[in-house]
This record gives sequence, C-alpha cells and structure tokens, in this order.
Amino acid sequence: MASQGCFSGTHVIKRVHPLFHSLTYRFSSSSSPLPLKSKPQARILSSQLRLFPSASSSVSPRYRVKEEREEEEVTIKPAVCISNGNLIIKNRTVLTGLPDNVITTSSSEAGPVEGVFIGAVFDKEESNHIVPIGLLHESRFMACFRFKLWWMAQRMGELGRDIPLETQFLLVESNNGSHLEPNGNETNQKLYTVFLPLIEGSFRSCLQGNVNDEVELCLESGDGDTKTSSFTHSLYIHAGTDPFKTVTDAIHTVKLHLKSFRQRHEKKLPGIVDYFGWCTWDAFYQEVTQEGVEAGLQSLNAGDTPPRFVIIDDGWQSVENDDNPVEKPVFRLTGVKENAKFKNKDDPRLGIKNIVDIAKEKHGLKYVYVWHAITGYWGGVRPGEEYGSSMKYPVVSKGVVENEPTWKTDAMAVQGLGLVNPKNVYRFYNELHSYLADAGVDGVKVDVQCILETLGGGLGGRVELTRQYHQALDSSVAKNFPDNGCIACMSHNTDALYCSKQAAVIRASDDFYPRDPVSHTIHIASVAYNSVFLGEFMVPDWDMFHSVHPAAEYHASARAISGGPIYVSDAPGKHNFDLLRKLVLPDGSILRARLPGRPTQDCLFADPSRDGVSLLKIWNMNKYTGVLGVYNCQGAAWSSTERKNTFHQTQTDSITGSIRGRDVHLISEASIDPNTWNGDCAVYSQSRGELSVMPYNVSLPISLKIREHEIFTVSPISHLASTDGVSFAPLGLVNMYNSGGAIEGLRYDVEEMKVVMEVKGCGKFGAYSSVKPKRCVVESNEVAFEYDASSGLVTFELEKMPSETKRLHEMEIEL
Repeated sequence: MASQGCFSGTHVIKRVHPLFHSLTYRFSSSSSPLPLKSKPQARILSSQLRLFPSASSSVSPRYRVKEEREEEEVTIKPAVCISNGNLIIKNRTVLTGLPDNVITTSSSEAGPVEGVFIGAVFDKEESNHIVPIGLLHESRFMACFRFKLWWMAQRMGELGRDIPLETQFLLVESNNGSHLEPNGNETNQKLYTVFLPLIEGSFRSCLQGNVNDEVELCLESGDGDTKTSSFTHSLYIHAGTDPFKTVTDAIHTVKLHLKSFRQRHEKKLPGIVDYFGWCTWDAFYQEVTQEGVEAGLQSLNAGDTPPRFVIIDDGWQSVENDDNPVEKPVFRLTGVKENAKFKNKDDPRLGIKNIVDIAKEKHGLKYVYVWHAITGYWGGVRPGEEYGSSMKYPVVSKGVVENEPTWKTDAMAVQGLGLVNPKNVYRFYNELHSYLADAGVDGVKVDVQCILETLGGGLGGRVELTRQYHQALDSSVAKNFPDNGCIACMSHNTDALYCSKQAAVIRASDDFYPRDPVSHTIHIASVAYNSVFLGEFMVPDWDMFHSVHPAAEYHASARAISGGPIYVSDAPGKHNFDLLRKLVLPDGSILRARLPGRPTQDCLFADPSRDGVSLLKIWNMNKYTGVLGVYNCQGAAWSSTERKNTFHQTQTDSITGSIRGRDVHLISEASIDPNTWNGDCAVYSQSRGELSVMPYNVSLPISLKIREHEIFTVSPISHLASTDGVSFAPLGLVNMYNSGGAIEGLRYDVEEMKVVMEVKGCGKFGAYSSVKPKRCVVESNEVAFEYDASSGLVTFELEKMPSETKRLHEMEIEL
C-alpha cells in the first residue's frame, strides 16, 4: 500500500535570529550609503526572493519573516501526509486512491515537508511502464504538454481524463480557498500543487490522464534493452499557497536531488539578451547568403534601430543529400566549415570570417551567432566521416506519435539520421565551435535537440544519450564561447532540461509563422504558459517576428515584456521603424524586464485560447515598476481531435476583462519602501497614453477584440508627505512598450521634496505626480515639462542618449 501516515511527525525547530539569515541570503551589500537606492542586477527568480531579508530590505511583506528573539521554538506540522491511500497536502486532499505499488519518499529528512517523491514497484522489468497514481480531487489544472516532439503548449481542465499525453509539468489549484488572500490565514488560501515528472536513472517520466479520470505516470527508457522494475523518485509533488514561489521551490528541490542541472539565476546570461537583433531565417530561409546578411544589417541600421546581434540561421553549412533519389531528401553535414555561399569570392580562405568581420567592423554588431542542429544537421553527419557517424532511425514514443501523427511518415524517420558516436561528440562540437570562434563567431543556436530521445536504442536509452550529448555541448560552449553564447531550440523535453547546466536561453514555443494566420494568438499564449516551467531553467526566448505584418504590434509588445531577447526576421527593406522604436533605443539596446513573462495568477487556470471569455494577462517586473500585457488570444488552439492548430468559433468579437495593480505579482518589490506602501499604483496605458490612479485591489475594465492587446506600466505610488498629500510614481520612457525598464535608480528626498532618478535611453519621459512639479532638471539643466492636472501626468523630453561615459541620465523632479 502507498506509505501511510504523516512524514516525520510533528517537528520542533529553533529559529535563528533574522540577521543571520539576511547575511546568508542577501545578494548585494555595501558598508557605505549609495547616492541612489540600488537594487541587485540579478536575482533568484523573484518569486523566491531573499526569504530572510534584513529590516532594510525592500522585499514583499508576504515573504518577510517576523523578527523573533534570538532563539525561539516553533512547532510546525508536516505539510504532506499519506492516509488511507490519499495524498493530503496542507490538510487538502490532492489525490485519492493511490494504488498498492506506488511508493512515496519524503523530500526532507528533517523539518517541515513541503513535497514528496513518488515511485512505483512493478512485477516485471520492462523498458516502458504506466501506473495510475490516483484521482485528482476537486481541482483545476494547467498542463504543459508536448503537442509536437519539439514543443510544448498549455492545456487546462478539471478532470483527470483532460490531462494530455506527454504532460511534463502540471500545476493544480485546489477549489477551496481564495487567491485574493495572499497574506491571510493559510487555510483560507488556494493551494497550488506542482507535479514534476522526473528523470530517474535511465528512465524519463511524463504524465497523462485516462478515461477513469486517473492521473497516470509513464516511465520510458527509449531502449528495449534498458529495463527495470523499481522506481523511487520518478515524480515530485510540491505544494504551497503562492503558485510562482511553489514552482520555484519545487524545481529547487528537484535540483538538489538530481544534481544534474542548474536554474536560470545560476547561469551566465549571454550579452544578446540586452540588445536588439536580427535573424536571417524568415527573411531568407535556407537561401541565405553573406550578401543577404549584409543587406539585412544595412537596412536595419538605416532607421535608428541598429541591430547589435545577428543569428545566421540554417543555410550556411556544408551539406549533401544521399545518392538515393527521393521526393524530400534529408541533407547531412559533410564538414564543419561553411558552404560556398559564405566563402569570399576573392579569397575563399576567409570563409565565414568575412561576413563576421563585415558585421562587426562595418555595421557595429557586438555578437554574431550561427545555427546548427545538435546532431550537426537535420540528417546528422554523413556516415563514414571522421566522427564515427552511423545511421540511426528515430523511434518516437507513443505519446508523441499520438499527438503528432505525421511522425509516421516523416522524412527523418524514413531516411534516418547520421548520429555521431557519443564517444566522439565532444571532439565534433569542439572542432566545429573552435573553427567558428576563430572566425569571430560568439555563439550558436543549437536546434533539433529533442531528436536525441528517439535515437537511444542500443546506446543505453534516451536519457543516457541526451546526457552524453549535452555534457559535450556544455563543455564545448564553455570553452569556445566565453559569453555563454548558446540558444537551445526545439528542446522541450525533460531529458534535456534536467541535464542543462550551461545554456541560459531557450526558445519558449513553436515558431513564429508569418504566413500562418492561425498561429499568432496561439503563439502568445504558448510562450506565456510555457515560461511558467521553462523560465525556471533558462531565459525564455519568445522567438523572432516581422515588424511589417498584420500581427506585428501583437508580437512586438509581447516580446517587450517577455524578459528575453528581442529580434526580428524582416527581409531587407521591409521594416516598420515606428514600431521598432517602441522596442529599441538608438544604441541598439532594449529595455528588458527582469523576469520571465508569465500569466497573472488569476489567468493560470483560465483558457484564454479556447474558453471564449478570458483575456490573457502577462506580468513582469522592472527595478521600480511592473509591466502588464493584456491579450485577446481567443479563436484558435491546438485541437486534440485533429492533432493540429485550428480556428474555432467565438461567441463575441470582443471580450471584457479587468486589471489590477496587484496583477503584477511582485509589484510591492518595486516600491521604495514595501513596509509602508499602501498598495496604490499609477497605471499608464501605452497605446492610449492615459494615466489612472488605482487603489489597492481596485480594478480597471478593459475590452479587446481578437488579436488586440494593451500594455500597462504599473508603478507603486510613494507618499512623500502625508500632511500635504504629495505623492509620486515614475513611469519611464512612455513611448516604449516597457517604459519602466528605463529607470535604473530612484530616490525620494523628503526634506528637499524632490525625486532623484537615473534613467536609460532617450525619448518622452513620464511620471505621476499629485502636484505640479516646481521644476524638472536633467544633467543639471532645467527642462520644459507638461503637466495634466486631471490625471497627474508629468512629461518632458530626453532629447538625446546619455554620454557613453555616464550611460544614464541624472534627473531631478522638484515637487
């Protein structure tokens, strides 16, 4: 029978003085005061910020531990119980009817237990196992599942049968309690439970539902000779009352257990994430040439939105197809050097170095990346070459084939792939990457990653093959690209995620398809929901887009709040520079938000692609503001019956929803003093240019038609003088989508009644002030400003970029 009783009983622990914890968890400190209040440049995924901060820390009160005497005994009941075959977490029943062969293991040897590992014992050793682990009890869920071999999407439901095949992440909300009481009694709050199917030994697990509404755990090695019958840590279940913190804590616990991957905040971010870029793919596809690359760079530079990185996508490598004539031949890599299109006609020895030098020296680029598949090319490396490549034929797991039936006739499955011997794969990567690095290339976009899971037969299975390849890839990237230049693509399987130690950027969804009208609303919803899971491992990359396109603003605004890199794939001469200037500063930098963009808490279990009534709201954080994007994504979704993306009927052209300042989940962290902030926010509509003052928990209605959007800057209001009623909130560069990302420093001088700021970029600066300012000063020079007394909006122009030596404008607003 599943383990009975509560884990570890009731615990009595000693709480140490909070100062000890603040010294342990603080990420930036200084013995002398700074002229401006400065926040850390990098944070542990902000939903788990500094659990034990000092009294001066600006952390949300809901994560603050009350100061106690130096030692105090605190009695904490265990969070997880197994009783009569039911899984009970924080006194809520989450699963009922765990079968006899399911076994459980505590996630903690001592202290309060927030989670539990699940395994199972079977009668016979096999390479595939499926076991039901119980029925979901009075809950609704959000699942991230693979609808293609390469990519995940989201699915919502309430019954076990609605959990899709190949579910790799499951977030469940109990139907008891309220998410509107984040600081209230825990028994009155919603309970959020995370299910993480894991890697155990040579087996990888996923979840699915069955017709009896049971949740099933599926275990697979991907190799008929790799078998076992006993599992102890194949699924981790973790619960809490804050969904985002619960996810982060669950991944952290799994990291400590597996010791095979690192989280996003532990990785070096490549420089491209803070600059505007261009990718050649949708501009040229595989017909890209070095002349085309230069034409694209020159074209974008003409409009005050200069790219600072380029990704030379598929089309630069030396490849050939097999001798056998077929309708759709699979091409295979024949060498690590470039093809004839990327050789200098006057001096072929220059190779790809020629276009790299042109990009950097003539067009001012900082970074050049190139594309390659994790197996070298789509068809791998031609057999018989020096890396011991041999033909392998993909064997795709049943769940993937059910979701993506086209694999039955896919050219790669039929014609096979030349797989480099795992013993030689580091040498292959190192020779490829060192050749590129010597040419001045700064990084690689490594595509087609999930194909490895289909090739593990005879090689120890999918997990082992993926581990060997990723260890080699990580080592080569670390050696050859010191900026950690690597983008993971077509890589949405947990085989890869749970062995990722190096790559810090991951494509978050299926491609941007400029010619497929059904794809655009689906794309925005998918990147947001997938980022709930993927954002724990890497910075999600929401993909390229076209600036001249019917859905250009829809895509551009989402990229601005994604927290990831921003790049287009425009053809040369086809640019909307007015749109791009909402994203890009004249020096090619961007105003990147600090976290992965994710759905707001009240949207996590809604279905903004299918239900006909919900808008999708996406939140993110800057240093001193939050940002909130609202999107109508209805009308199209992946169909579980047709196994493809399809349009569907909607009841109305327009949907009405509402926003609150608190929709930005960590908005209190943007306040100068979270302890005294009363929750009031200034909320600025980017498209309408309208400013509203919103008290805590007051909502603002918004109506959007399909494929319409709105971006709001949300800024905590600080009250400088309670007696005079003077209050202020910065907004930033209000002509840009993520306006608040421009504010790098903020200090309120109550005695002088002025606000001191450091601001990046140029353009129209805006702020909320309850009174008309006496004057506004930029770099010691007084500037003209406008003030709207009805809304409190203050605006003035920052006419040029800061000098290179200063980087930031120094500003004062005297009130």
